[in-house]
Amino acid sequence: MTTAVFLGFIVFSLYLAIRSKKGHGAQSVHDFFVASRQFGAYLVFFLAAGEIYSIGTMVGFPGGIYAKGPTYGVWFLGYILLAYPLGYFLGPKIWQAGARYNAITLPDLFKGHYGSRALELIVAGSAILFLLPWGQLQFTGLVAALKGLGWEFRPVYLVMISAVLAFTYIAISGVRASAYIAILKDILMVVAIVATGVAVGWQAGVGDVFHAASVQVSNQMSDTQLRFSMSTMLFQALGFYVMPFAVQNFFTARSANTIRRTQVAMPLYMLMYPFLVLASYYAISQNLELASPNEAFFAAAVRLLPGWLLGLVAAGAALSGLLVLAGICLAIGPIVTRNLLPGMPEARQKQGAKVVIVIYLVLSIAMTLATPNLMLTLINTTYYGVTQFFPGVMVILFSLKVRPVAIALGIVSGQVLAIALYVQQADFGGINLGLISLGANLLVTAIVNYAPRLSRVQPA
Repeated sequence: MTTAVFLGFIVFSLYLAIRSKKGHGAQSVHDFFVASRQFGAYLVFFLAAGEIYSIGTMVGFPGGIYAKGPTYGVWFLGYILLAYPLGYFLGPKIWQAGARYNAITLPDLFKGHYGSRALELIVAGSAILFLLPWGQLQFTGLVAALKGLGWEFRPVYLVMISAVLAFTYIAISGVRASAYIAILKDILMVVAIVATGVAVGWQAGVGDVFHAASVQVSNQMSDTQLRFSMSTMLFQALGFYVMPFAVQNFFTARSANTIRRTQVAMPLYMLMYPFLVLASYYAISQNLELASPNEAFFAAAVRLLPGWLLGLVAAGAALSGLLVLAGICLAIGPIVTRNLLPGMPEARQKQGAKVVIVIYLVLSIAMTLATPNLMLTLINTTYYGVTQFFPGVMVILFSLKVRPVAIALGIVSGQVLAIALYVQQADFGGINLGLISLGANLLVTAIVNYAPRLSRVQPA
């Protein structure tokens, strides 16, 4: 029964992808990647939510709590909530900048504002590099979800099937397919999470679960944990809306006001997190032996839910990962064909992007199979690099005059320092390594930008 329900929802998602193409005929590059800037508030809302509340929500968040205690998940909640006010004010400005430069990708914004080929290449290349862990994140989550639900397939087969499905969605109608599927995905994900949390409360008791879990894990934060949580909230909130796929989602909107309307309602999704916490605590309280912490949520679902509802949970988890995977691919494809290979004719960019997408999926599969990781670690790794774009994006949005070389050196300095500190496992008393690197980014940018002006000032 579980498999039948799961396959039924997957087939329905393919129908929605096909349905999304109706009335649009042969798609131009702009329509394929940003829907010709035609989406209204509902489609933008579900598309953006689909990228935010991904497989990391169902797998990474409970897995982090199971592995390192409830305090480890505090920053996960905090940075999303902190990002929404930023999105309300910055999202419309991103849309306006995209319209001003006829942009499809994040590097298009840098190219349009700064007019620097070198900076465009730095942003494009590093965006692809730091999105590789995000693709690995989705595959890791998909494997954990399907294995956690009792499907005994080798991981290589699970990730290959997932890659084929993600590519199929993209090939049918690009971002339009993602938007339509996002509606189904959000419904299934919320129902799955709430149903599992309610089942825990109904069958095990909320108080009993919390008490049993508190015996095994601490609910108190140390000073180091507090500094990590606070600094990570700030750092990742700044990077939240400069993710290449997040910027591209804004470009699909019909107007700047469309984006404002979607941001107002986004925090409502946070109501499902208490149910995720309850499922995580259940896995801890029952001393469940898991192959990976990433299976914590699904261990609770398998124990407490009937077969048909497990099929719904599996479909919600799968679509959560597949939708984000498709969004990443739709961001990376045009970055290569438009920014790394600018001489490619527009008529060939869509087909070229599909080839790039296949290559990206293969690389992500290889990383998933070779280096499995705790999902929250992968989230941090991507943000280390992507958030370094934030100063450059702010310059664009507020039409400031900063030398392209200053922005370029700031980005590279921040990214290199973040990776170096991460590899060396440097400890700054819990302060997020990415935030320290962002500070170095800003310092280098300021020095390079203002040094020539200061050198021209003659002493009195």
